[in-house]
Amino acid sequence: MSDDAAAVIEARDLTRRFGDRTVVDGVSFDVRRGEIFGLLGPNGSGKSTIIRMLCGVLPPSDGAARVLGHDAASEGEAIKRRIGYMSQRFSLYGDLDVRENLEFYARVYGVPAEERAARIAEVSRLTDIEDKHGQLAATLSGGWKQRLALACALIHSPDVVFLDEPTAGIDPVARRLLWDLLFELSGRGVTLFVTTHYMDEAERCTRVAYLHESHLLVLGAPEDLKAHPDVTPAGTRRFELDVPRPAERLKELRDRDGVRDATLFGDHVHLLVDDAFDEEAARTPERAGEEVALRPIAPSLEDVFVTLARRAEAGDVSPLRLDEGRARTGAPPPDDRPPPRRPSPFAGLGAVLRKELSHIRREPSTLFFIFVIPIVQLLIFGFAIDTEIEEIPTAVLDLDGRSAARELVDAFVNARTFEITDRVLDDESLRRALTSGRARVGVRIPANYGDRLLGGEQATVQVLIDGSDSQVATTALQAARLLGIQFSRRIGFAFAEARSIAPARDAAGGAAMAVDVRTRLLFNPDLESARFFVPGLVGIILQVVLLFLTAFAVVRERELGTLEQLFVTPVGRAGLILGKLLPYALVGALESLLVLSVMVFLFGVPIHGDLLLLLSLTVLFLLAALGLGLLVSTLAKTQLQAMQLAFLIMLPSVLLSGFMFPRDEMPELIRWISCAFPVTWFIEILRGVVLRGADLADVAPAARNLAVCCAVILALGMARFRKQLA
Repeated sequence: MSDDAAAVIEARDLTRRFGDRTVVDGVSFDVRRGEIFGLLGPNGSGKSTIIRMLCGVLPPSDGAARVLGHDAASEGEAIKRRIGYMSQRFSLYGDLDVRENLEFYARVYGVPAEERAARIAEVSRLTDIEDKHGQLAATLSGGWKQRLALACALIHSPDVVFLDEPTAGIDPVARRLLWDLLFELSGRGVTLFVTTHYMDEAERCTRVAYLHESHLLVLGAPEDLKAHPDVTPAGTRRFELDVPRPAERLKELRDRDGVRDATLFGDHVHLLVDDAFDEEAARTPERAGEEVALRPIAPSLEDVFVTLARRAEAGDVSPLRLDEGRARTGAPPPDDRPPPRRPSPFAGLGAVLRKELSHIRREPSTLFFIFVIPIVQLLIFGFAIDTEIEEIPTAVLDLDGRSAARELVDAFVNARTFEITDRVLDDESLRRALTSGRARVGVRIPANYGDRLLGGEQATVQVLIDGSDSQVATTALQAARLLGIQFSRRIGFAFAEARSIAPARDAAGGAAMAVDVRTRLLFNPDLESARFFVPGLVGIILQVVLLFLTAFAVVRERELGTLEQLFVTPVGRAGLILGKLLPYALVGALESLLVLSVMVFLFGVPIHGDLLLLLSLTVLFLLAALGLGLLVSTLAKTQLQAMQLAFLIMLPSVLLSGFMFPRDEMPELIRWISCAFPVTWFIEILRGVVLRGADLADVAPAARNLAVCCAVILALGMARFRKQLA
């Protein structure tokens, strides 16, 4: 068998279902090397779905397809290196100019750098777009957009080019010029798979297949189809009738004896009639002076498809095939190129990266959202929010250990304002408990506490209070002082004063309370609410910006069709994901520096801890936020859905992360749910490093949990992100 007769595309019982709806039902055909294969059918008949299955971006529900010797379902990436794809609507990047689009796809398809300029020049000459290189793609007319799309599909010298309604929406002159290009490509040995609505375009195809309601009705060369006896059955003839007011005459003609079918074709009526049809009666004008012409014609392709569609509506969907005796199978065309290297998962990373940076540079609204909106949010929330939050876990350092000291600790427990969460053995452990945030209050009972009480001296107890949270600090301050008074009264202060006998005396010898509770505010001695809320706002705002930007960037490309165009290229999945995420990671890093600077210099919240530690953990949080955006983009089909999902994440993040309300006061189930949000742990890290001067050992639990969240979210997002449409 000659190479020219070899099948480069083979479809066998190809079927695709979406739920209960079957859009392609048992379709079989072959496409040979160098031919222009036309796939026709009304909207919704399954044409685009078949192309997507052949390109490896939509798996078939049943059946199989092979393209260039590769299985379309399991070897899609191998196919994509050797095919070009031109989608039904313009799906290149409108905010890139013509040359930038060509360079992007050259890089995506792996055209070597030393060959790239020559290939761009060649496809530009072929499609006559050399003079348009500096023009933005969005400003091109319909015909020039199609030329650019074709040039991008040809940039890597593909063996097969899929064109999904390439001339839809362009003027007749542009259609003619585009078909001239297709004929030239076919002459060079490129196989073209074309879908179209236009009968004149179908006439230009080597072979055509017609789909109707998911079924293949006919397959063959146009001339063979028109000559088939089912189209003009024995005992019938076809005529073209030229009469005035053809639309008014149509019903009357259909009712005439011997007329099997009458159809409008422009200003004429095409008739399918029996041999016994009275031609003279048809030529007779209804009114004097009218001119009527009747001439025999050959059937058109439209006659073929109308006939078969009516047969299908009557229940006969068996395909009419006129290529059974011709070569239908064979080896794929020889490939004189060196064997392809194993595709790298990072293929196309540089191309996608450069393209995303160009988007950011050219999109003013994106830049406004990145750099202006966060500052506005920070100013509004920073000045306006003054919500009081209450949370008092307490650590106790009891250096005395005797019964009097234990009674004092019991008094703290019974007060219910304090919850003893930690009992430490030395001052360093007490400091760690406070700087790490495990405790908001530290109670230090000295070693001579019991001795001083027995000796009639005033015993001093130190209460260290984390002042970073003004409500916690205020409540702890008042409660500690009240507890000291009440505990002293229990010892007998009031009773002794009434008898001029004091159970304890101060240094000057005067009567004093038995226990002197000395409070000290740490980290925020002035109890400024901004010092508590602003660091938390940094985490919330960073998540908002990166979540929305990443999710919308991907979903917007899916809506515009540019993502589908990328799916049909050999760009690696990891390369596509990282190429889209890394520019926003860079934006997030700049955003972090910006909001931290505003926090320090405008709100006067200094960073007490290690700045390098804070920035390192911020990078980890940025990756988690980008992963959330990626995950949302895999769940949402439209930008509206992406917005809804993003808000679905953001609202619990604000309410459950500890930003506004203490997590310790929440029910256990809610606390567990809050652990799933990366911002929960990042806010703990921010407040620890910024306010309390915490080091790595202090924030290690929060950092570990943030790393787990980041890994899980990124893994889910990358697992769900497929180079397929479903």
